[in-house]
Amino acid sequence: MPKQIDHEKRRKQIAEATWRVILERGMEGASARNIAKEAGLSLGALRHYFSTQDELLVFAMKLVQEKVMDRIEHIAMKDVPPKEKVLHILLEIVPTNEETIREMEVWFAFTVYARHKKDRFDANHDGIYRGMRNVIAYLAEFDLLKQDADKDIEAERLYALIDGLALHAMLDHVRVNKDRIERVIMQHIESICVEETYETEERNP
Repeated sequence: MPKQIDHEKRRKQIAEATWRVILERGMEGASARNIAKEAGLSLGALRHYFSTQDELLVFAMKLVQEKVMDRIEHIAMKDVPPKEKVLHILLEIVPTNEETIREMEVWFAFTVYARHKKDRFDANHDGIYRGMRNVIAYLAEFDLLKQDADKDIEAERLYALIDGLALHAMLDHVRVNKDRIERVIMQHIESICVEETYETEERNP
């Protein structure tokens, strides 16, 4: 019997090969030929899964998002105090280990590349800003946000904080390590929130 091929799994393997090429050679080295070689495929076989290079790059870009969102959704389902849940969700966005640092490097490379291809890529709408608005709304839902807080401005401040930490962690992960990132985020959360009284909760950000 001919061996059954899981096409979606193969597409993800090719996307992961694309990440490795980008990390090693940069976006300028992410040619279809180099990606095919990294994935162990012929150029023709690669074209069978992705008809154009941009189609492959869009898929690889979205896969980075999906991996992060899967981890966040897993945390969102946990029954833990709201501030703790928010902290762990934000720690999934900022790179704090080898895997997430690689993901962030790839994402920044995609973002720079996508600036000049806005008809095909939408790097500006990466979901992080929307996520920050959800986090602020979640804290407000539990009456944790200070009464005089402007939710729109707090979402913007949190977005800037997380984006800045992500960039600094990628550039200098020794200084901006997980412990430092966690303390910065937690201090910021405490600065915009009232003291937390925790009861079993059913709401998710």
